[in-house]
Amino acid sequence: MHFADNRSKIGRYIPTFVFLIFIFGMAVLFIFCPKSDYSSNEKRYLEDFPEASLENVSNGDFGKSFETYFADHFPFRNMWVGFNSYYNLYTGNNGAGGVYNCKNDYLINKPVSSENNIEKNLNAILKFKENTSTPITVMFAPSTGYITDDVLPDNHNAYNDDVYFKNASEKLTENGIDFVDLRENFKTEYRFGTQLYYRTDHHWTTAGAYTAYKELCKKLSIVATPENKFNKEVYGDFYGTTYSTSGFWFAKPDSIEVWNNKADTAENIRVKITEGTETAEYDSMYFYDHLQEDDKYPVFIDGNHALTEITNKNAPRGTIVIVKDSFSHCFAPFIADNYSKVILVDMRYYKLSISELAKTENAEQILVLYGIDNFATDTDLVWIS
Repeated sequence: MHFADNRSKIGRYIPTFVFLIFIFGMAVLFIFCPKSDYSSNEKRYLEDFPEASLENVSNGDFGKSFETYFADHFPFRNMWVGFNSYYNLYTGNNGAGGVYNCKNDYLINKPVSSENNIEKNLNAILKFKENTSTPITVMFAPSTGYITDDVLPDNHNAYNDDVYFKNASEKLTENGIDFVDLRENFKTEYRFGTQLYYRTDHHWTTAGAYTAYKELCKKLSIVATPENKFNKEVYGDFYGTTYSTSGFWFAKPDSIEVWNNKADTAENIRVKITEGTETAEYDSMYFYDHLQEDDKYPVFIDGNHALTEITNKNAPRGTIVIVKDSFSHCFAPFIADNYSKVILVDMRYYKLSISELAKTENAEQILVLYGIDNFATDTDLVWIS
């Protein structure tokens, strides 16, 4: 009887011992395990160990930075992130990390908050119109969840694209700005089986960009390059940004397509990329080295830059300025078939006057092209002038 009581008392302490061993073990692993600079799954650089100084410690910056460093380098971090995501999924909390795990292997970002910058950014475009005589056209990529609503989980937040597009169309057109509404065309193409969006990334696919290109050409009364003029190169093992933020590490990869116009050669195509005072020139719109990296999307015009210029000696028209987000990257090679100079401006990095740029370049057209989610959350477009 006495022996049984002792065993019962010892048993009560076992969970405590296990917990202490676990905490101690994790601490040892955290201290002695090698630290990575880069997370392949999340496609981002991890936090460096913060600099310790009297000022940083006293004002709390060291503590905040160390918390981020600790979270980034916690032992078996990818395993715990994945476990948390799948635990949420199987306990009915789909989308807890901001991404829905959907049918047909889609990972789709939850809708943007109704408290967003759409009105502010629309007003910025209207104000910008007062500063330029160049015609302006606006085009938004609908959200993935709005177009592919048949794959969404049964319980999901509403995608408000209809409200956003209707408001944008009315506000812009009544002020003399053309608006390209892609909703109906995208819904139709999707029903016909066209994969308009990546399953693991928030961007539209090359096929999606081409669908938008044809609609823009109709609005601008120009002739779109027929699809049969392109060589379609398909590359597998593409995991995009939605995958990287989701924690659903067992998701199937996408393929990424490069549509090369057979008429584009090193003789007629030039790409100039400007960052600050540095400028580099290339003879292709596609940067194939990126296909060997974790982030393959920069295969299109080398990804995000302040200013990118594409010139095409064979194109019939003049210059178009595109104020853009990254949806424009796989779109730009298509419109370069029509304009001899395509100037892409990223407002996150370009801080000069767009109206002055359009005037200096004698631009025929300005296009504002964003994904609707990006447009809703963008905080830099308000500085357009």
